[in-house]
Amino acid sequence: MEKKIENLENFKKAITSTIKSIIGDQNIDVTFGNEVTKKKNINTINLPSIQKMDNKVDYTKTRALADSEALKLRCSDLSIYNSFEPEGNTSKLLYAVAEKIRYENIGSLYFKGIRENLNQYHKIKSGQKKDHKDNDYEFIDAFEYYLRGKIFKLSKNKELEEKYKKYKNKLDIKFKHKLESLNNSIFDQKKFNSLVSKIISQMQIDENNESLKKDEEQKNDENSKDKSNEQHKQDSKDSENKDISIDANLSELDQLSSEIKSEIEASEEEDKSLNSPKNNKDKKKNFGDSKYKYYSQEFDEVINAEELENDVELLRLRQSLDQQLLSLKNFISKLANKLQRKLLAKQNRSWDFDLEEGALDTSKLTRVIIDPLNSLSFKKEKDVKFKDTLVTILIDNSGSMRGKPISVAAICADILSRTLERCSVKVEILGFTTKHWKGGQSRQKWIDNQKPLFPGRLNDLRHIIYKSADTPWRQSKNNIGLMLKEGLLKENIDGEALKWAYNKIIRRKEERKILMVISDGAPVDDSTLSTNTSDYLENNLKHTVKWIEKNSSVELLAIGIGHDVTRYYSKAIKIADVQDLGDVMINQLTDLFSESKNKKIH
Repeated sequence: MEKKIENLENFKKAITSTIKSIIGDQNIDVTFGNEVTKKKNINTINLPSIQKMDNKVDYTKTRALADSEALKLRCSDLSIYNSFEPEGNTSKLLYAVAEKIRYENIGSLYFKGIRENLNQYHKIKSGQKKDHKDNDYEFIDAFEYYLRGKIFKLSKNKELEEKYKKYKNKLDIKFKHKLESLNNSIFDQKKFNSLVSKIISQMQIDENNESLKKDEEQKNDENSKDKSNEQHKQDSKDSENKDISIDANLSELDQLSSEIKSEIEASEEEDKSLNSPKNNKDKKKNFGDSKYKYYSQEFDEVINAEELENDVELLRLRQSLDQQLLSLKNFISKLANKLQRKLLAKQNRSWDFDLEEGALDTSKLTRVIIDPLNSLSFKKEKDVKFKDTLVTILIDNSGSMRGKPISVAAICADILSRTLERCSVKVEILGFTTKHWKGGQSRQKWIDNQKPLFPGRLNDLRHIIYKSADTPWRQSKNNIGLMLKEGLLKENIDGEALKWAYNKIIRRKEERKILMVISDGAPVDDSTLSTNTSDYLENNLKHTVKWIEKNSSVELLAIGIGHDVTRYYSKAIKIADVQDLGDVMINQLTDLFSESKNKKIH
């Protein structure tokens, strides 16, 4: 007996500890059943009483409710919730169900244990037999089953599908065109609550119920005046009211076809609005990764290299880089000649054959000798349309690149810049790092705001322009030396840097665009990774690369400094040492540049 009590107490302690961990606040009191909190002026979570550890239903229910209540405190802002709450008792209940699904989904996306607890509990809950005497409550259960299944992407339950079949059509009409927007706004409570509130209000559930009550009262008055027809009328009205009660919950399910048509057209108009150029632009900015977000962009900066250091220091750093370039002096001219041919940056020639005039095509003289009746064939030389080319070099300026890797990166950038410029190809050189170690001002803002759960990227970005596309190499060469500056290199958030570089290059007018990334491996930012999942930045980089490779005409290439980056980029090469630079760039880089992808922009 004592052992069971001890196990029960240990379970309660574990639940309490889990709740505090999820919320990120130890100043939370957790009570069970009728227990009274001893602490004052702090948040309290009350869970159902649990008497036996061997009761699987109680055990599962307690764990699921504990997770849900913790997520509610951490992920749901009461002021935002209240500002969009619709009118009407039933509407408010539906709104509460939708918000509950939203914050439970956030926890499920990041913690496998929370997802399993919630799914097990709702599976048990949905299997329990319910005799709904009130159609409103049946509709609320149908609403939760429908929306939870769509948001959590759950498999269908045949029994419940049959049970709630009468509600499905109307729910589809109201939600079909909004599900993508709801899923994309899971982390944006204001947008999610606003959209859900609007949908629920359009259902007019409470208005229909109120209208039904008034109709019944009026009918009762009329029936009292005509006793002879009372029974006949009442039977007729009861039959009508039964149908109307169901239709009221579905918000005009059996309305006239013209009204249904107007509803669908209204939904389509809203859907068009959501797919307007502005919204498409926002969607593209996500680069296919709706889960990724930043806590604040207030402290991010895009800055020119010359603004970070004075001219004297830039010159000193450039001289240091020049010392490392001496051994590669002859290599530069060789690379220029090869790239010139491969990129077709100079004028190239081809021929039109089988013409009636022009230069004699001597390759076809033999057929004239064999058969004098054959006419002579002529050819003309034609100009191949020159394709303007822009190359953007994006360099990882993280602390892990310090020493030889960053020297290799700077040398790559310098050689490519002057080489490609000789080939009439424009080049821009960009760098990416953070302004601070371990979060900077963004993290401080997060701390001041009570450390909300899963804040997303939690550091101040620093994106550096070493050389713009329209600036000659000679005017920017000192800037490239800045990469060797001690203290510049900090954290690396590759996904957002890649988006930044892509957005810069895509606005250019050049016909051919090549974006080359030089890095030493995975993105790392301690502040972000300590407050989100461990693969948060890496997944965002993969999503971004995949989006650019599939949806853009920009040719994306990568060079790994000492690390293989092919797990991120489909087209990549590796440079292990400065000594390998010449062979690698001549034998592989030129081939990469010469390949042309004709991809359609979606």
